[in-house]
Amino acid sequence: MLASFLNPGALRTELALEKAEAVPDGMGGFSEQWHEVATVFARIEPLAAQSRFGADTMLETVTHRIALRKRAGIEGGMRFRRGGRLFEIVTVHDPDESGRYLVCRVQEGGK
Repeated sequence: MLASFLNPGALRTELALEKAEAVPDGMGGFSEQWHEVATVFARIEPLAAQSRFGADTMLETVTHRIALRKRAGIEGGMRFRRGGRLFEIVTVHDPDESGRYLVCRVQEGGK
């Protein structure tokens, strides 16, 4: 269990937590805009990288595990931002049900 052995001092990477909002585009549709809802400190751990070829381009996906102190309101579909890097949250769980930490599985996409 990750949280059982997690040193709180390891949570030293500053990340912006962002949520998408559908904004009317004035023509009957919507565009997606992201806005920051919180700043958190976390530990980022790379897990895997994958490259595949599709539609005449190379698609790269990198998965990470991000551990942070527990807070309400974090859910799949949100994302973390660190500078120009974006980490889409796929899953969120409390690894040992202690209420101390959350572990998020995220994907960082590239081109």
